[in-house]
This record gives sequence, C-alpha cells and structure tokens, in this order.
Amino acid sequence: MNLGLHGKLAVVTGSTAGIGLGIASALAAEGAHVVINGRTESRVNRAVEELRSRHKSAQIRGIAGDLGTAEGVAAFVREVPQADILINNLGIFAVKAFPDIPDSDWLRFFEVNVMSGVRLTRHYLSGMLQKNWGRVIFISSESAQQIPKEMIHYGMTKTAQLAIARGVAQTVAGTGVTVNSILVGPTASEGVETFVADFAKQQGISAQEFEKQFFVNVRPTSLLKRFETPEEVAAVVAFVASAQGAVINGAAVRAEGGVVNSIL
Repeated sequence: MNLGLHGKLAVVTGSTAGIGLGIASALAAEGAHVVINGRTESRVNRAVEELRSRHKSAQIRGIAGDLGTAEGVAAFVREVPQADILINNLGIFAVKAFPDIPDSDWLRFFEVNVMSGVRLTRHYLSGMLQKNWGRVIFISSESAQQIPKEMIHYGMTKTAQLAIARGVAQTVAGTGVTVNSILVGPTASEGVETFVADFAKQQGISAQEFEKQFFVNVRPTSLLKRFETPEEVAAVVAFVASAQGAVINGAAVRAEGGVVNSIL
C-alpha cells in the first residue's frame, strides 16, 4: 500500500531511540522527509547515521535541543518553521509511589510530556491549515486509561494528551488536517529495556523471566503477553499519518496489545 507520504515533511520528537526512532524510520521508508530530535548532538548524529544507513535515498535531518522547555521549542521551530506531519513522541517516565512524587516532578512531567506537544502543535497547525493537509499525532499510552498506581504522574500526562488531541481535532473539523493520539502498550524501548534490566538484576532473574512476570503481575489484562516492538508501534503511526488515514480523526487509536480491558 502506498501511504501517500512521499515528500511530506515529518517532525518526530524524542526520536534518537526506541519508538521515536522506529516512527522516523517508518516514515522515511515511505519517502517522507524526516526531522529527528534529541537533547544531545551526539545522540542525534548517531540516530541520523543509523536512519541514513537503513534508507539510502531518504532525506533525514537532525536537530538537537530540549523540547521540554519553551525556549527549546522556540529554537527548534526557527530551524523548522513548517511541517506536514508532527509526531509528539517526546516523553519521560519514572516509577515512584504517589506520596513520594514532589511538586517539581508533577510540573516537570507535565512540561515535557504535555507542553512540548501543545507548543509544537500550536506552531505547526496554522501552516497545515493553510495547505489544507496535515497530521498531528500524540504518542500516548494505555496508562492514559488505566492509570498505573506506580507512576500516577506519568498516567496523568498521558490522559492529558488524549484530551488535547480530541479538542484540537474539533477545531479543525472539515479540513484536511487530522489530530489523533495513539495508545501504546508496554514497549521494548530504550528506557523500558533499562528498566527491565535493572529490576531483573535486583530480583536475580533474567530479563526474559522478568518480562513474563511483568505481564502476569503488573499488566495481567494484556492480550499480547509481551512487550511490543518500536517497529510494531511505528507501523500503526505511519498509517494514521498517511493519506489513507484521513478518516481517523479525533481518535485515541488503541495499539496497546489489549491491555485496556474495555471495548470502548
């Protein structure tokens, strides 16, 4: 299937590894011109080289900067003033009991996970509307609907993304612009792999055994019963971003391996 993305300019935030890098690769494979982002030059350069090695003819650009701040977003959009596709993937997570989460963590998580996407969407949306074509996608999580008790502050930001995506979609009704969120399940991204390795080591078991126990004890409703891969998530995102995905708008698309125990 031709997704109709050839020549489209796609911005993918937080894309030097994991889900973001997977999405950037999937869009590049469809002929999109991709701008990736990370906080350090070294990681950005390494990711650009990796993508160029996978996709020889692709146009890949990397811009280092902290999009978790207003200043970082302002600097980024000066470098990339317009985009056809915006993937708001930047996000942080941490396991912490509710009584131990200070105000500073609540504010930092909201600033990085939510406001980065708000600021970038606010900037790029007008250009998309002028061209009457655009895609804005927030990479959310099953944690938006089933708030994890071990990281409530993270879940809060993921729920906020659903609300923002639906609300913004309503403001562009009847146009060629769509705004959606993707509910991703537990995924073998860079951060999760580190998390798994650390906890497996603490318990004196293998990473494979920890994964098995995780889906028995922590995410028992999962139908997939394993971690998703970044490439599996990226395939869903690429379709929602595509010309063929025009009828998907204002939606919270479930790609979470059946963790959400609801048909609605």
